[in-house]
Amino acid sequence: MDRWLAGPEASRLRRAADPLVIDLGYGAVPTTAVELHHRLCRVRADVEVIGIEIEPARVAIAKPLERPGLSFRQGGFEIPVSGRRPAVVRAFNVLRQYREAEFGAAWDTVCGRLAPGGLFIDGTCDEIGRRATWIAVAPEGPLSLSISLRFGAFARPSEVAERLPKALIHHNVPGEPVHRYLRALDRAWADAAPLAAFGHRQRWLAMCKSMHDAGWPVLDGPSRWRLGEITVAWKAVAPKPLYG
Repeated sequence: MDRWLAGPEASRLRRAADPLVIDLGYGAVPTTAVELHHRLCRVRADVEVIGIEIEPARVAIAKPLERPGLSFRQGGFEIPVSGRRPAVVRAFNVLRQYREAEFGAAWDTVCGRLAPGGLFIDGTCDEIGRRATWIAVAPEGPLSLSISLRFGAFARPSEVAERLPKALIHHNVPGEPVHRYLRALDRAWADAAPLAAFGHRQRWLAMCKSMHDAGWPVLDGPSRWRLGEITVAWKAVAPKPLYG
């Protein structure tokens, strides 16, 4: 997700009046916040990353790693940054712990604190980042769903279903848009099987192109596909009636 934020979404940070980025719920150790700061410094040297955790002990562990542009504090979805409006808020593996009826309120709370043109990223991944999905949410509503898979770590793209964000995971059932999308990915992946002899990347590229050619609103292109990513417009996967 970091390379996506520093790649096709980098313009959001470059044009931000206040280049503030929040890593919300970074976990027991602050690795993700440290890595995020390191990567976004290449996009904008004056970026500021604040890691926010609800557990005071986790904040205390992270404090010794503070440096110019990177700090840690206690808090939650209210984003305690003294009235500043962040350009980006990233929350990975946070909302998956909530009930389905609760995620919408969290989206609204965070989006209400974003700067104009800001972005909230609600994502989920496995323990070592081989399978990840995230929804890009703007104040006007969700924009897209991204899937990122490590080549060689899956047999079918739909295996990422267990890592869908809370807004979608319970809707991966027949008749729902996200279910149709994952099945379409699997079919395109199977159709591209003859290219497996040239490596997983070539097969993935062919799958993504097939999805695009079939009319799915794919928002990215080969430069992202070759990394094992594919991003589709939210309208293609939006559950009904939630945020549909």
